[in-house]
Amino acid sequence: MTHDTITRLCLSHVVLPLATEISDAKVFTGRQKPMTEVNFLFCELWTADGLYGVGFAYSKRAGGPAQFAHAREIADNLIGEDPNDIDRLRVMLLWAGASVGRSGVAVQAIAAIDVALWDLKAKRAGLPLAKLIGAHRDSIRCYNTSGGFLNAPLETVLENATRSVEAGIGGIKIKVGHPDPRVDLERLTAVRGHLGDGFPLMVDANQQWDRPTALRMCTAFEQFDLVWIEEPLDAYDHEGHADLARRVITPIATGEMLTSVAEHASLIEHRSCDVIQPDAPRIGGISEFLRLSALASTAGLMLAPHFSMEIHSHLAATYPLEPWVEHFDWPDPLFNEHMRIEDGRMIVSERPGLGVTLSDRLRAWTVDSLELGTR
Repeated sequence: MTHDTITRLCLSHVVLPLATEISDAKVFTGRQKPMTEVNFLFCELWTADGLYGVGFAYSKRAGGPAQFAHAREIADNLIGEDPNDIDRLRVMLLWAGASVGRSGVAVQAIAAIDVALWDLKAKRAGLPLAKLIGAHRDSIRCYNTSGGFLNAPLETVLENATRSVEAGIGGIKIKVGHPDPRVDLERLTAVRGHLGDGFPLMVDANQQWDRPTALRMCTAFEQFDLVWIEEPLDAYDHEGHADLARRVITPIATGEMLTSVAEHASLIEHRSCDVIQPDAPRIGGISEFLRLSALASTAGLMLAPHFSMEIHSHLAATYPLEPWVEHFDWPDPLFNEHMRIEDGRMIVSERPGLGVTLSDRLRAWTVDSLELGTR
């Protein structure tokens, strides 16, 4: 019988500065300020057998300190526990913080721990995480988002697209949802012409259209042969997304802003999208992502996980249908290893676990930390 115990745990709140502030449609409609940094919650675990696991969650704009605060309240429950019993520990942590619910910050704090436990378990087996779960492929189609924000001048968006294609990335996504629809059409026309017919191109409206506007814009976008139109409506408007998905030829994508499996289950039940975009750190970690993945594959949905490519490359590799993974270069300074891109695809790491180690720059950006247990 394999039995091990968690002897030490470290939580770190890390604030990653962005080289350039970014704005999507939520800024142009006055609902948010430009984003200048990303907050990360890292969890590191050590065991009596000498094993080590690392995981993370994150928050854009608000939420980082709250994730860290919740994690530090519940993390002491892990000391002395067997790290192999991942789902039992997940449920234990949910009950430890039951009064704050089972979505949002509560599960995002647990997500960092859950990911660390899966990383540790794969390392114990000597396998990449994808192989531990059971992979369908060793590489995944990938597309870039970080070069196409609305605040970037069109010339910069085109230059960024060129760099991404030259780096081997297989698709480009740009932001839309500008208050003036003519701006969206001008930028999209230019990007499609720059990339050429047939090159995978996606757009993301970041929830900023109402139903009539969404139908009008999605219809106008049909000429551009898009892979998908992302978040045309409010993330919780499942009925509106379902109606749009029925009426529009281009696939509709959504899901990244939902913070539990239950919310995604409602999305699937309503047939609200063609492409589902869960985010493992937002819905509670790898354990919850795998539950959702089973529901989504049964429904025949395309999968395109949001952000966190260091985690999602492994999870997308286990999905039965050919998925997409989102490429962001922002987190690169946090890790000593970087994702390899070839011929339009992201190569799944062959190193045990997630295949990443934490950089010295990450330590320098740590604004708060907590250590529990003994060295």
